[in-house]
Amino acid sequence: MESGPRGLLRRAGALVAAEPVLAILVVAFVLLQGLAPRAWMSLPALVDWQTVMTLAGLLILTKAIEYSGLLTWLAHRLVRRIHSERALALFLVALAAALATVVTNDVALFVVVPLVLSLHRLTPLPLRQLVIVIALAVNAGSVLTPLGNPQNLFLWQLSGVSFGRFVVALAPLCAMLMAMLFALAALVFKSRPLDLSTDADPHPVDRPLAGVAGVLFVAFVLLADAHHAGIALAGVAAGFLVWRARIVLKIDWLLLCIFVLMFVVLRSAAALPWIHGLLGELALETPLRAYVAGAVLSQIISNVPAAIVLAGFTHDWRALAFGVSVGGFGFAIGSLANLIAVRLAGERGVWLPFHLYSIPFWLLGGAAGGWWLSHF
Repeated sequence: MESGPRGLLRRAGALVAAEPVLAILVVAFVLLQGLAPRAWMSLPALVDWQTVMTLAGLLILTKAIEYSGLLTWLAHRLVRRIHSERALALFLVALAAALATVVTNDVALFVVVPLVLSLHRLTPLPLRQLVIVIALAVNAGSVLTPLGNPQNLFLWQLSGVSFGRFVVALAPLCAMLMAMLFALAALVFKSRPLDLSTDADPHPVDRPLAGVAGVLFVAFVLLADAHHAGIALAGVAAGFLVWRARIVLKIDWLLLCIFVLMFVVLRSAAALPWIHGLLGELALETPLRAYVAGAVLSQIISNVPAAIVLAGFTHDWRALAFGVSVGGFGFAIGSLANLIAVRLAGERGVWLPFHLYSIPFWLLGGAAGGWWLSHF
């Protein structure tokens, strides 16, 4: 094994190549601590532990469902009824978007992406492209309702409008984004038939594990939605550690570390005085200005912190909701769901293809949303 400075540089380069998001966050954290240092004891307060605990519980439960074989069995049934890659892609886009309207974009990913991985084990699929369009789909579908994502929930509570009025206000943007996404999926995926030549093995299901995981999944989501993620996580983790410890040990612990660091970095950046000063000078009273600010700032600090920061500078909740919704596309940092999708897929070298799809989608979606706000 190579030693010395050259060996350290080589290993550091390999780590950056394998975990580019983590590397960027570490560099950003060092720079922020140098420019605007925070006391180390104050850093944990920047983390949304409710989100981190919810993510940890979902990782455990989806790993349990994966080990049960249920997703492979469902995938087998699915590919027997859908006969082309294009039809499968359109179905998965619709499924992911529909789920994201009621169980948040993150939870929708924990259902759909593992299903795609099971499908990929049965028949060769363009896995990278599927994961990318599913990430776009959960962001687009989640636009529709206050339940779809954290920024919508925040803005709905802030606005004081009814659930129905919020849906009506956001429906045009959701419809435009979904139309663009279906057109993209129809263009990217071919009509070639699915190859089922390798799908000859039986697909047994560990019914006790699948049943317990399914019931706990529903219970966990309900408890997390009621802001009791800590209790739910403690119960799920303790139960599986006693019953099937391998499930807890095999989850993506690095993803949890990345999320913790991301909250620290993004909220530290959002609190910088010059950012607040700059936003105050932008005069965000007009809908279009608020919209553009939401769409652009999301590319720097993610759409949830952007919504929270900008809410103090504009009273137009609809324009801001439009902006941070579109801001979930573009750079991966725009929505934390993007990071979850790519990590769940476990595919290396996916970041460049992701941005080749997501950035043009952000530009087109941004133009469509701006046009609607300007005319309606």
